[in-house]
Amino acid sequence: MSSEILTPVLPESVADATVVAWSKKPGDAVKQDEVLVEIETDKVVLEVPAPFDGVLTEIVEDAGATVTSSQLLGRMTAGAVAAAPAPSPAVEAAPAPQAEAPAGEAQTAPAVRKMMAESDLSAADVQGSGKQGRILKEDVQAAIAAPPHPGLPPQGGKGQDAPAEPKPAPAPSSSSLPSPLAGEGPGKGGTGAARMEQRVPMTRLRARIAERLMYAKQSTAMLTTFNEIDMKPLMDLRNEYKDAFEKKHKAKLGFMSLFVKAAAVALQRFPEINASIDGNDVVYHGFCDIGIAVSSDRGLVVPILRNAENMGLADIESGIAGYAAKAREGKLDMNDLSGGTFTITNGGVFGSLLSTPILNPPQSAILGMHSIQKRPVVVNDQIVIRPMMYVALSYDHRIVDGQGAVTFLKTIKELVENPVRLVLDV
Repeated sequence: MSSEILTPVLPESVADATVVAWSKKPGDAVKQDEVLVEIETDKVVLEVPAPFDGVLTEIVEDAGATVTSSQLLGRMTAGAVAAAPAPSPAVEAAPAPQAEAPAGEAQTAPAVRKMMAESDLSAADVQGSGKQGRILKEDVQAAIAAPPHPGLPPQGGKGQDAPAEPKPAPAPSSSSLPSPLAGEGPGKGGTGAARMEQRVPMTRLRARIAERLMYAKQSTAMLTTFNEIDMKPLMDLRNEYKDAFEKKHKAKLGFMSLFVKAAAVALQRFPEINASIDGNDVVYHGFCDIGIAVSSDRGLVVPILRNAENMGLADIESGIAGYAAKAREGKLDMNDLSGGTFTITNGGVFGSLLSTPILNPPQSAILGMHSIQKRPVVVNDQIVIRPMMYVALSYDHRIVDGQGAVTFLKTIKELVENPVRLVLDV
């Protein structure tokens, strides 16, 4: 029985997708539910599993192809047996065992393996950036563009034994040298060495991020207000209860959950911060679906904690940890990323001291957290050293007035500096 392998049904907001890589090649045996091909949309990577045990017989759309919902990708046959490799000529001695292929090479798409072969590269020469070390087309292009390491033979000469005595290298022909950019070379201010460039198409996620950021800058009246938070009370609370919290809830107690809880409380007090513009209407949301910006190998994604106003700290921490794991594994789906009424981003994990976060349309505001640094501050007319964090609130001035934005951020500050108020809701 032959069966068609089709593109998954895409959401209405997603017009098409791109074939990222096939994990099998025609003639390979496939187990049921084993991933055959990965499809990338502008938000997530979708995995297409095998519907039954069989053999992949044909690939219709190779890596890099643009496909739409339910489009034919390939075909497989159920119950078939993988074709045995052609017998090699008989030899007297058994062949020497070969080293196991690196993990990234075993999962490399056929088109990528072909590119590596044409460039005389092996998996050991390429640093894979895909999931589980998978080698992508961009990785091969980067390896080709990279200059050879000093003292090592150039590409194409690997595996050769070094001569017993050093010999003068023959002068390279002009055709074997890369062409330098204009203005490069002796007498033109250059060093004489070629300056390489690499042109790589944007991934769908990166293109979508660029599109939304430009839309936010051009279609909203964005303004940012700042404040600073004394993190000592929150750090003392965390240090005192983190072990008991983890033992009871099987989740680590971090700072993000307290900020999410504070934001949920503040959003209910300032409904315009939790609103969005739809044409000439303002939509006030009666729920707090808070997006948490998470960095992944593919770029920045924002999974949503739904009804955060009803979640406890343990639920928030478990939700964030679950989304972070799914982002690392490329398992986030469209439902995880759809919607959201407010966003929190923490540039402090990368060392950012201060920034102006950009809105995530159609949301009207976004909260930016930053790194914690000890600074001298005045407390009760005394100069003391405290762990301080700058926070920023970017907001759409079309529906959020300055007073509301400043007061909202001040409420976040007061709740975090006195976390007991979160428990008592005062």
